Amino acid sequence: MPKSYSFRLLKYLVFPLGFFLLSCSTSHSEVQGAVFRYNEFRNITSLDPAFARNPQNIWPINQLFNGLVQLDYQLGIKAEIAKSWEIDKSGVHYTFYLRNDVFFHPSVHFGDKQSRPVTAHDFVFSFDRLKDPQLASPGSWVLNQVEHYEAVNDSTLNITLRKPFPAFLGLLSMRYCAVVPKEVVEALGDGFRNQPIGTGPFYFKRWEENVKLVLRKNTAYFEKDNLGNQLPYLEAIAIQFIPDIQSEFMLFLQGKLDFINSLDSSYKDELLTPSGALQPKYKNRIQMQKGPYLNTEYLGFYLDNDNPALQSVAIREAINIGFDRNKMVAYLRNNIGYPAKKGFIPKGLMGTSDRAFLHEPNRARQLVQTYIKEHSKMPELNIATDANYLDICEFIQGELQKIGIKINIDVMPTANLRQAKSSGKLEMFRASWIADYPDAENYLSLFYSRNHSPEGPNYTHFSDRLFDRWYNQALETVDLEHRTKIYQSMDSLALTQFPIVPLYYDQVIRFLQKDIKGMEINPINTLVLKNVRK
Repeated sequence: MPKSYSFRLLKYLVFPLGFFLLSCSTSHSEVQGAVFRYNEFRNITSLDPAFARNPQNIWPINQLFNGLVQLDYQLGIKAEIAKSWEIDKSGVHYTFYLRNDVFFHPSVHFGDKQSRPVTAHDFVFSFDRLKDPQLASPGSWVLNQVEHYEAVNDSTLNITLRKPFPAFLGLLSMRYCAVVPKEVVEALGDGFRNQPIGTGPFYFKRWEENVKLVLRKNTAYFEKDNLGNQLPYLEAIAIQFIPDIQSEFMLFLQGKLDFINSLDSSYKDELLTPSGALQPKYKNRIQMQKGPYLNTEYLGFYLDNDNPALQSVAIREAINIGFDRNKMVAYLRNNIGYPAKKGFIPKGLMGTSDRAFLHEPNRARQLVQTYIKEHSKMPELNIATDANYLDICEFIQGELQKIGIKINIDVMPTANLRQAKSSGKLEMFRASWIADYPDAENYLSLFYSRNHSPEGPNYTHFSDRLFDRWYNQALETVDLEHRTKIYQSMDSLALTQFPIVPLYYDQVIRFLQKDIKGMEINPINTLVLKNVRK
């Protein structure tokens, strides 16, 4: 019997003419009513889902577009445009059955009717476009496991994988895989990045780059809440682009922004107590949300570098056990996050290593002294970081100096750091890995030898034949329990050679105005606003 997941089909939604009138008549003046306001200090580069590469792009794209499936707040897979699907026993053949009440946002490029329903043929076009080398989408890799896909009819889509890949549904939940309309994309070309047409709970209204982005309520949106009420509740979303984090924080305190994401070192002590609780003076004004985040902060060693200290497994081990992760998280992060003592796979995913990193300064000193005797010099390494994590690197610098390792810190702009890391120009670097999809394979891919940078995410150039064999085996293992055991073995094996220094597993932390209701956090920190009220 094929494995089948069925979901209740919501009542057919007639696409109202009023939607078109609203879209055409709304002025460029400020929207009256429930407007959700936030700031994006990193700026947005594209509203095209094919370029949903980073949080600043993903957040607005998530309001504008839908895919076949979506993640719930516990990272379970649930229906979106696909009302149900089937997976055959081989784990290779997927059949998706689409809703018939999902319409694209209005556009003149649809002709007189200004819109039309989404069909399986739209997903074929969207996937073809994602794979097109001329588009150069950073998300084309999500279809690497796909052998073939076809629209059987308007409401049925078949996808065949090259081999079983249990994480595939999680990949499909990424906004790279959102559906886009052929007529609009072909008419606009590159202009689709700033004139997007999707199916999401909000539609695009205007974008003054570096100033403001405005999205309006899609009154014809197909999803409803548990009580049958139309989503979304908000009238609009207004995104500002103020690059200064301090200014963002002040606007939030003044009530001019509805939320701020994450915690900047410049104001963490203003908002939080040393134990990580909200400061008493803000309890009547601000809501704080915290939860697990599939993000591992780490230091990476570029193993193809010829620095003898970096090539020494003993020195890499000494660094891993030579500083106190508990103290680091407590004093520098106000206990936001969890000390990374269990390998690279973060808290909240199955497959974490059984191996633990303890703070062992005496053993670390012994390892360093042995190295000094063999090489007749003190080990010296350079850490590259951006300004946001300078305090973390300075803490590690001070701790490692106590055990006999000299650390130099090179502070670089974030973009430069990212490029230098990918091209192998850094011997040691601070980095983050945020899950693209909820499966531990996403993390272990950083140690697979065929993923060496710059083509892949293996920035350390770690290579191990047994690890590679297990990696390929895990990809073909459908049984979750068995796959989890393989993941544990892989994580433990990689960390016996210390290609990285796991620092901490992050937490999602958000601060909201008191009148915001319905915002829930999730372990990949996706912004979901269709259920939010104010």
